[in-house]
Amino acid sequence: MRRWILRILLALVLAIVVVGLWKREEITRLMAVNSLFAEDRIVSNFSGMDDLFLVRSMSRGDTPVSPLPAGTPAEMPAGYDHWVTERNVTAMVVLHDGAIVFEEYYQGTEAEDLRIAWSISKSWMSALFGILVDEGAIASIDDPVTLYAPALTGTAYDGARIKDVLQMSSGVVFDEDYLDFNSDINKMGRVIALGGSMDAFAAGLQDTSAAPGEVWKYVSIDTHVLSMVLRGATERSLPELMTEKVIAPLGLEADPFYLTDGYGVAFALGGLNLRTRDNARFAQMFANGGTWQGQQIVPKDWVAASTTASAPKANGMGYGYQWWMPAGAPPGVFHGQGIYGQYIYVDQNRNVVIATNAADRLFREAGVADQNMAMFAEIAALFDE
Repeated sequence: MRRWILRILLALVLAIVVVGLWKREEITRLMAVNSLFAEDRIVSNFSGMDDLFLVRSMSRGDTPVSPLPAGTPAEMPAGYDHWVTERNVTAMVVLHDGAIVFEEYYQGTEAEDLRIAWSISKSWMSALFGILVDEGAIASIDDPVTLYAPALTGTAYDGARIKDVLQMSSGVVFDEDYLDFNSDINKMGRVIALGGSMDAFAAGLQDTSAAPGEVWKYVSIDTHVLSMVLRGATERSLPELMTEKVIAPLGLEADPFYLTDGYGVAFALGGLNLRTRDNARFAQMFANGGTWQGQQIVPKDWVAASTTASAPKANGMGYGYQWWMPAGAPPGVFHGQGIYGQYIYVDQNRNVVIATNAADRLFREAGVADQNMAMFAEIAALFDE
């Protein structure tokens, strides 16, 4: 009997070892998810996501690197250094009239780092969407999402228009609490880590809290649904489309990359990684009304529509097509933002662009977002004539 028990125990140990080796990559990624925002790792993690997750690199194309000339150096407002420390800022690039007037990197990070943009990725998606609508690949944003993504028929997205999803008013129930292990956003993170399917995850959502178009609620999975629409309309991948339509024309400095799920599908809602200066180039293109180096990349009408507050009341701020408008700001001031302090801020009236990255673990605390907006507004005001 003792010999049989030993044999059974040995078999169990061998089985555990085999499963561990077989699932080693998935286990490693799951561990990365669980420690991604740890205080002692968050800065290096945000500049090294390709070491932690499945990724797909995108070519910057053959276009020459577009110039960001040096402008007259600007002195940052009083309180800037305190803000940098308090908000755990890792990078700051400020452009005025398309020239770099301030650039600094903090906490051991460098200009060459490819940083995770998190939800700034949504604003890049909006730009691509506008291009494809203009080209006719998508007939109208009033079309139902199921016309291009039939896998969503019978799900919570059945009946939602593309416009509803662009404006984050899909009505789909999705828990965005990053601090709740069982929230939808964290379940989605585990799908990415374990090599699951984002398409299947989106198609598994069944509950709604409001009719489409009635109520604004920030639902990150909406942006993945937009990627399903794009892929269905073109039969091409998001990285292919983004490379051809946006990245190559911008003349970026370095090849960016997307995080992907286990099927190679780009993590559209937050998986874009690129240099801070390249984020500034993208924001400057929007400051220019969609033009860059003499080329109209994004249709001017789409830039105006996507950066105008058109969604139902958005939590004190305005919301357009995957872009934010700060509370009380005049027309022409808008921003993209991502968790833990990632921002691109545009003031078209002053022709000021701010691209910043951070590892701010307190980003959700009351008053933090207002503090960030106030700092960006102070920086932009430096260039009043």
